[in-house]
Amino acid sequence: MTDVSVNVHHVTRLEGHGNIVVDIRNGALENCRFDVVEAPRFFEVMLRGRSYLEASHVASRICGICAVGHATASLRATESALGIEVSPQTTLLRELNMLGEILDSHVLHVYMLVAPDLLGQPSVLSLAKSAPDVVRRALRLKQLAGDLCRALCGRHTHPLGMTVGGFSMFPDSEELEALLGRFVNARHDVDATVELFRKLTFPAFDRETEYIALWSPNRYTFLDGEIASSLGEHWPLDRYLEVTNERPVAPATSKRTSHARSSYMVGALSRFKTSHASLHPRAAAAAADLGLTPDCCNPFFNTVAQVVEIAHAIESAIELLKSLLHSGVVPEEPVQPARLSGSGVGACEVPRGTLFHAYQYQDGRMQTANCVVPTGQNIGNLEEDMRAFVPRIVEQPEDSVRLNLEMLARAYDPCISCATHLVKVRFHP
Repeated sequence: MTDVSVNVHHVTRLEGHGNIVVDIRNGALENCRFDVVEAPRFFEVMLRGRSYLEASHVASRICGICAVGHATASLRATESALGIEVSPQTTLLRELNMLGEILDSHVLHVYMLVAPDLLGQPSVLSLAKSAPDVVRRALRLKQLAGDLCRALCGRHTHPLGMTVGGFSMFPDSEELEALLGRFVNARHDVDATVELFRKLTFPAFDRETEYIALWSPNRYTFLDGEIASSLGEHWPLDRYLEVTNERPVAPATSKRTSHARSSYMVGALSRFKTSHASLHPRAAAAAADLGLTPDCCNPFFNTVAQVVEIAHAIESAIELLKSLLHSGVVPEEPVQPARLSGSGVGACEVPRGTLFHAYQYQDGRMQTANCVVPTGQNIGNLEEDMRAFVPRIVEQPEDSVRLNLEMLARAYDPCISCATHLVKVRFHP
């Protein structure tokens, strides 16, 4: 019989504070938890009473890594509530901006948070000494992503230039031309990234679950679309509550979600499974090189799916930049609301998965706000993975068990602080 105790306070190389607790006594699994221990941050409360013009700027503060995503989902919820139809140019600029955020966060995760484990290094700092070219490549790609977001909305973290109905700033053709050239040149770094991760070995672990993501026909979408399940169902965005089914689980400060099964997964692997047919050909080729197939149910391959999405983001950004240069970016006034009262849902695919913002307005002021973030949706699935994974590794040395569980948590790329604003409070107008 085996006695094992794993108690990690706090898991490193992920955003926020989370603990892993595993207790095995006489071969029986007594405890297996991923505890979220951060205090709730009350962002839904902060939004109440705000003007519709302020909401996205408050919401972007939920997360510094996914600030563009939170701002975009907030804008889409407000625009849905107030009957605003944005211009095609605004949609293209927002899609391009989302690609910058996907690229920035994925590079951070795969190179600086996950790669050290796979390359036998304790951190990216030691990796910079043992493999400086690898870290320089990551920094080049992150710089490119940051410069794209800066050109489109002033900065990536807490963007300034996006507003209800459009943008308040616009890139000029010289900026877009320069970015296009850099994105084309970045293909070399993407190819090197694929080659690096093709040589790395991920833990062998499969567990079937439900995968949820936004879906749009003939498009690998990060913005708008329908909600799709790997089990074949589709729903409009305004039915998000039927899919997420959030519930508090004491004493955690984030919630749990479930749909057809006791848990589901969101993120890059979910997007790949539901929309792989719409990947750019170069991204599809990267998936083939990396051995990622639509039937994959290894959560560690969420990182591999992020590498594939890096390739897709580069190619999609090249296409959008060419389109904007061909048509020309024309400064335009934001579309004004058709009404000042109403309710609406906005959604986008941030790096960690599907993000929902749902608002209700009265006379231009926020009455209720509900935000369902990807990490909150993933925690229950992570715990179920842990329960299935521990019996497979329990005979390993305790340090190895601990490392494998930390790697599993990191594979989900959690943003814990993002999830802890979800408090047990609901507002009624």
